[in-house]
Amino acid sequence: MGFLDRMVSAGLPAVPGFLIRSVGRRYVAGEDVEDALETVRALGEEGALSTVDVLGEDVTEAGRADEAVEEYLRLVDALADARPDATISLKPTLMGLRIDEQTARQNMDRVFAAAARRGLLVQIDMEDHTATDATLELYRRMQKRHGNAGAVLQARLRRTLDDADVLASAGAEVRLCKGIYLESGDMAFQGFEEIQDSYLAVLRRLVEGGARVGIATHDTRLVEEAEALVRSRGMSAADYEFQMLLGVRPALRRRLLDAGHAVRVYVPYGRDWEAYSVRRLRENPEIAGHVLKGLVTRQ
Repeated sequence: MGFLDRMVSAGLPAVPGFLIRSVGRRYVAGEDVEDALETVRALGEEGALSTVDVLGEDVTEAGRADEAVEEYLRLVDALADARPDATISLKPTLMGLRIDEQTARQNMDRVFAAAARRGLLVQIDMEDHTATDATLELYRRMQKRHGNAGAVLQARLRRTLDDADVLASAGAEVRLCKGIYLESGDMAFQGFEEIQDSYLAVLRRLVEGGARVGIATHDTRLVEEAEALVRSRGMSAADYEFQMLLGVRPALRRRLLDAGHAVRVYVPYGRDWEAYSVRRLRENPEIAGHVLKGLVTRQ
């Protein structure tokens, strides 16, 4: 990653929307459910599974949360008809968690009940540390009431090993990711290698404890260590899958598929594409250089 890419990445919020759209479209399926289904079908032809997410978070208005619920209900029906092997991903703060927990519970109950009727799993995304306890409680409630909930853990957080023990003992469906939220040193590991080490420790704990694990990473070391763990334990597709973001390291995705692993791709869509695209670009500064090239070309 070069100095120029880092500078461009830092300045992304000021970049015109048409450039963010042109570069960020690799990370977002589109603005509506039809766009998402098209992407899901294309991934299916490649042999990959999908989990579909309606973009948005940190909602503080009840009406906006209601809109999100209605969009998820449309997604449930469309996805169940088109690709019943897909899953859904959902952020509690889009469901109203920043308003209050009761709002989030009520809204999530509607989505989970509809998804359960159509046989779809709903994975509850993990957000920053201020929402961790509430999110895990929402997971427990949804799983108890509807039986189709999945949890997400972030290896970056220092508490995660303990949370992994609890979830694994219940045989939970768990997506393990590094975590993208910048947290303080008392809350989270800060160094690149210590985050990697935490990821591997949590992964082993989940596997040994009996959880079904979504190994969500694009990190070469973590992928290779996970492959070795899977081989050593003779794990099957019933026990694990790799998970990746749309648009990130497609060559690695193809390699994992060719090696016989199940791979599920995170497919986001919605009107909030710009904020999501900026975040993805900031996480991948080498790609941000394309924004500068696009600006020069356009001018």
